[in-house]
Amino acid sequence: MKAALLALLLLGQPAIPISDRVPIFNVEALCRDVSADDKASGLALAQDASECMRDETIAQQQLSSTWPTVPNPARDSCEGEAAAAGIQSYVDLLTCLQMAGWVNPAATPATPLRGASKRRNAKN
Repeated sequence: MKAALLALLLLGQPAIPISDRVPIFNVEALCRDVSADDKASGLALAQDASECMRDETIAQQQLSSTWPTVPNPARDSCEGEAAAAGIQSYVDLLTCLQMAGWVNPAATPATPLRGASKRRNAKN
């Protein structure tokens, strides 16, 4: 981490300011863990890790196109919510921005995205 920071300082600013990029979440490992936990718990709504990754990838792609238009306070608030309790989910980040009115929910797939969301097993 320190080496990366030092490299940034020595090499100058990144091409895209960090705040203008969608946060980087490690959803692959998380999706494997979430899927294993759901299955071990015997949840009827347990999803496969590949389904989780598909949902998280779709959410990340949607965020990439809208992120630059979202004001910093909304980004910070939703990023904090999406990464709470150690679960970092692009689905949660996208949902937060939709609820705040910064992303049009009509632009999302007809099938709700579950991904690694903390609310993935909630009954709709």
